[in-house]
Order: sequence, then structure tokens, then C-alpha cells
Amino acid sequence: MKVEIGKEFPQYFRPAYPEEFSLFSHFEVTAAIPTVLFAITTWKENGKPNVCFHAWSCFHGDGTAFFAVMGNLYQHTHTYANIQREKCFCINFLPISDYDRLVATIHHNDLDTDEFAAGGFTLSTAKTIHAPVIEEAFLHMECTLKEIQDLSGAGITAMIVGQVQHVSVEEKYAQGYQARYGKDGFMMLIPAPQDLMTGAPNLSAIATVNIEKYD
Repeated sequence: MKVEIGKEFPQYFRPAYPEEFSLFSHFEVTAAIPTVLFAITTWKENGKPNVCFHAWSCFHGDGTAFFAVMGNLYQHTHTYANIQREKCFCINFLPISDYDRLVATIHHNDLDTDEFAAGGFTLSTAKTIHAPVIEEAFLHMECTLKEIQDLSGAGITAMIVGQVQHVSVEEKYAQGYQARYGKDGFMMLIPAPQDLMTGAPNLSAIATVNIEKYD
């Protein structure tokens, strides 16, 4: 038997924090689908470097181009304004050991804040675009802006599509599986899985990739 959840908000769902279901659809915690965590880096209008700790994205393309498709980017943020103005951004992948440093950039994100300094990150610059880069990241993607869509039309979030122009990979991570997966590799967000029977909230989880099979 399956538990059926429709588009109308289930009134028995209890939020983990007061604004949860204003910020997120109830389907977010109904499905609780894991996605990779990374930092979006851009320049603020005043020249300060900006860091946005983000998930809700996918990466794909074809023989002609490769794209970063970032969902659920809030339109009121510095990052959204910076990408609109600069027409580019960098994506930085860091291991779970840097989680607390990335969270620090969420709590220290005023316009005048150097968010690289807030997280204790080393500032570098992208090779092909006008964007800052986190030197400690094991993989960088330099992206130019391809498209912005407000999928809901509510003016709250946007989906931003970037076309990847250049990738830099730390040498330790440049061969095979060992470094990129596991505790030193990609970090995943597991959105808090709601108890679909009682409506009780849960905590989000941060995970790493454990390879089970090669195909």
C-alpha cells in the first residue's frame, strides 16, 4: 500500500521551523530526494565575494554543451542579483569536512561582508569568467548564464541554467573513484523526510556517496 500525498498541503504535516512550508513545497519533505551540495560563488555589486551554499540541482548536457541546472534559488538573495548582473557564476564542490565553514557564510552574508573571509576560504579567480573561486574546492565549474525561469510564477524562487565553460579538478581527485566519493568527495543534502503517517517533522541529513556496484 502506498501513502498518497496530493498538491494540497496536508494539514497534519507539522513544520520543523515556523516558515518551512512558506519556503518549501510539502513535496520537498514528502519525497526527500538527495541532491549534491556545493557553493555558488559570485561578486557582489560592491566587489565583495559572495558564497551561496546550495543544493536542488542537476548537471547534464549533450555532445555540444554541458549545463548546471540550479533549482530553488531565492530571488531576494545577493546570489540571484549577482548572476543577473554578471551573467556568470562559479560552482565549487567541497567535502563534508568543510560543511561548518560553508554554513558560516549563511550566517554572515550582509552586503558588506567578505563571505570568503567569513568561511575562512582562500580566494582565487576563475579562468574564463568574472567570478571568485574557492581555492579549497576539489572541483570548480565556471558557468555563463544561459537562462533564468520563475517556474512557479510567484516571484519567490528561480531556476538558473548555466553553461559550463571550464572545469578545474584537484590532481588528487583526477583519477577514478577513490577521492571523489566517500568522506573526502561530494557532499549530499537529504531533505528532512516527513513522517507521512503522523506528519511529524524530521532533521535534514548531510551524506556522502558510498559506491555499491560498478556497471
